[in-house]
Amino acid sequence: MAELDPQEHLIDQINQSETLEQLEALRVGALGKNGSITALLKTLGGMSPEERQSQGPRINGLREAVAGAIATRKAALDASALDARLASERLDMTLPVDSAAAGTIHPVSQVMDELAEIFADLGFAVATGPEIEDDWHNFSALNIPESHPARAMHDTFYFPDQPGGERKMLLRTHTSPVQIRTMLAEKPPIRIIAPGRTYRSDSDATHTPMFHQVEGLVIDKGITLGHLKWTLETFLKAFFERDDIVLRLRPSYFPFTEPSAEVDVGYTLEKGKRVIGGSGGGWMEVLGSGMVHPKVIAACGLDPDEWQGFAFGCGIDRLAMLKYGMDDLRAFFDGDIRWLKHYGFSALDVPTLSGGVGA
Repeated sequence: MAELDPQEHLIDQINQSETLEQLEALRVGALGKNGSITALLKTLGGMSPEERQSQGPRINGLREAVAGAIATRKAALDASALDARLASERLDMTLPVDSAAAGTIHPVSQVMDELAEIFADLGFAVATGPEIEDDWHNFSALNIPESHPARAMHDTFYFPDQPGGERKMLLRTHTSPVQIRTMLAEKPPIRIIAPGRTYRSDSDATHTPMFHQVEGLVIDKGITLGHLKWTLETFLKAFFERDDIVLRLRPSYFPFTEPSAEVDVGYTLEKGKRVIGGSGGGWMEVLGSGMVHPKVIAACGLDPDEWQGFAFGCGIDRLAMLKYGMDDLRAFFDGDIRWLKHYGFSALDVPTLSGGVGA
């Protein structure tokens, strides 16, 4: 009968193996087809019952002890190899990104982010709605009469008439329909802004057939013009990052507000350019506003004797031009990569209020 290899000697060799290759050689030499322990197991068949009863537990015990030692050492060597690989293949996430391969944030997207941040601090939610609207949401519910010039073909993009007397569809001329849809869907109090694309048949250096607009709406009890003025003043100070913002509200007319007011902001002249802030250089119109007309509130199923509100609206593209110095609105949509690189914002360092405006 083959002699048993000393168990301690074999296990010591296993525990001292330094590579997976050495460990595999020991496994084959002990437990392989022609291994020493395998050879011992084969001798059990030729033993007498007494010998088998004596030697069987010793041989099987040796096999189990060697197999367990090999599994333990293999796990240790695998973990060591993984640690070495992780150390050698470490990726330094602090390295700067290749700026040549990075895109930029468009000024319109940048300003939308800033508006959302500013008004979120004032308790406003962001609301959205469809860009293809029907005549009722876009005009009638907003107290815009049939004879109003905004309904004319020269100002509005209409779709062909629908069969069966369905509502006339159009590309929305403002984001005011979002206000209507919000008042119909939600119970007051309501505080929202509605940014998005709008469409009008107009094109020059300061107008494009498609442009971006943001409107605000507050519906609550006891709302006054004082709340409107404070909100606009707070918003413009945060947006232009100046405390010397001066507002002037001029009486105006909008079908959906009563009373209505155009909002001018004071500016100063610096190196021949108008800079928002102060009022030494004059006044510049930036947005329209007013108290929500009782007919609009009633059209949305609310009692105008119980609920009041204010609304305002301005062009996002125009805000970007005033803050960041563009002088031609058409360039916003030309797709000129040189313009985008000059006026765009880093995707990894967007100066919103949450990231530090002006940082």
